[in-house]
Amino acid sequence: MNKRPRGWARCLPQSLLGRLTLLMVAGVMLTQLAGNYIWASQRRAESQVEVANAAQQLGHSAASAVRFFVSLPPNYRPLIIQQFGEMGGTRFFVNLNRAPVAAESIGPQPLADIALANVQSTLHADLPNHRNVRLAFVWPEQLVVGDDGTRLSALPENRVRQIVLAKPAPVLLMQVEMEPGHWLYLATLMPSPYFLDSGKLFTRDHLLLHALSLLAVVMLSIPVVRWTTRPLAALSEAATAFGNGERMPALPETGSREFVNTARAFGAMRERIGRYIDDRERLFVSISHDLRTPIMRLKLRAELLDDDTLRAEFHEDIDELEMMVKGALQCVKDSDIHETPTEIRLDAFLARMVRGAQLAGHEVSFDPVGLSVTAKPLALKRAIGNLLENALHYGERAQIAVRAVGSSIRIAVRDHGPGVPEDALAQLFEPYVRLEHGRKQNSSGMGLGLGIARGIAQAHGGQLLLQNAEGGGFCATLVLPNGSASGAAG
Repeated sequence: MNKRPRGWARCLPQSLLGRLTLLMVAGVMLTQLAGNYIWASQRRAESQVEVANAAQQLGHSAASAVRFFVSLPPNYRPLIIQQFGEMGGTRFFVNLNRAPVAAESIGPQPLADIALANVQSTLHADLPNHRNVRLAFVWPEQLVVGDDGTRLSALPENRVRQIVLAKPAPVLLMQVEMEPGHWLYLATLMPSPYFLDSGKLFTRDHLLLHALSLLAVVMLSIPVVRWTTRPLAALSEAATAFGNGERMPALPETGSREFVNTARAFGAMRERIGRYIDDRERLFVSISHDLRTPIMRLKLRAELLDDDTLRAEFHEDIDELEMMVKGALQCVKDSDIHETPTEIRLDAFLARMVRGAQLAGHEVSFDPVGLSVTAKPLALKRAIGNLLENALHYGERAQIAVRAVGSSIRIAVRDHGPGVPEDALAQLFEPYVRLEHGRKQNSSGMGLGLGIARGIAQAHGGQLLLQNAEGGGFCATLVLPNGSASGAAG
């Protein structure tokens, strides 16, 4: 009986092709993630050093600009700023305000915080007399340049070209109080404007590169894995066909060395089993032929005995011997039926068996369900017949029920007898094993019926389930799965 996977195992592919492909894809993804993480860690460390150095340089330049404007008379400062704007060659966007401008910061960013800390320390070191300094990184569309609320977007292009790029970059805003009521407004970009992207684990370019690498691995690995697993699929089909008694050509001895060795071993095993089956058939045919004559002679000699009691005992022993031989031969015959599987309409098939049992005086019920199954007709009849015979012998009356469960057909034969002890269920398939209740109900049985039925079920790729029925009685269920089950009969 196959066990269904549980938990996370249900999410795994069931085929070897799927599992190997998943393993390769997972390996590539983990390798890419690990490599990307290592690269990002190194790049982040380098970026922190670069940002710190660049911030110190900006701090020194800003301190020089502050000292320059402090040295000018207040009425000259607007003229100088106007000239800077017309020249368009300065590093900073400069403005004068009466009070600091409220700045909407870009939010906490590790590299931005490092830059602000280094600019702050540099300005404090270079401008010991100007401690009132305000710093922030602001996005250009949110940047206010004047204490009257003027935004950067309202200024002419020639004044803001040094801090406006096609792709927005964070602007470093520095506001320093030169004298009470006089604030110098400086705005600039970092030397590497998009420094915040440095060291990111996932960027668009990296993701695209990883996706292309993963796609290439999948496109290359699937054909290789399929080429590797195709011989295993052929081996599985050959083993299934051989188990069902079908003739299959020998497996091609091509492919990997391991598969060639497996194919050779399978071929040798199939030949040995075939010879064993042939020898077994010849052996039992010989036994049947050879024992028929001495058994008949024993019967004739028993008739010559004068003692009626002794003659009856001899006849009883001879009948038992003959029944054992017939039972063994029938076991071999029923377990090895050479038939071609065909589609069987179960309603008509089972109805004939039910009518036969009813004509013999037995009480059997069956409700048509309109299902079909692909099976060997004689073998299936023997299997169901054995189950029905057991139910009638041991349970007085029987019920046959057919239903589709998923992709399988279940044929249940239930009796209304005393049932079977739970600890004895596993022994019912063993040959010549009969429980006390069974011997009382049917003293002539040999205990082979359930074993034969199970062998037929397994030859069809199914199984035979035994259990005590709810409400009393015993139930034997013949399960024919997947390849044996078909749709409803029309």
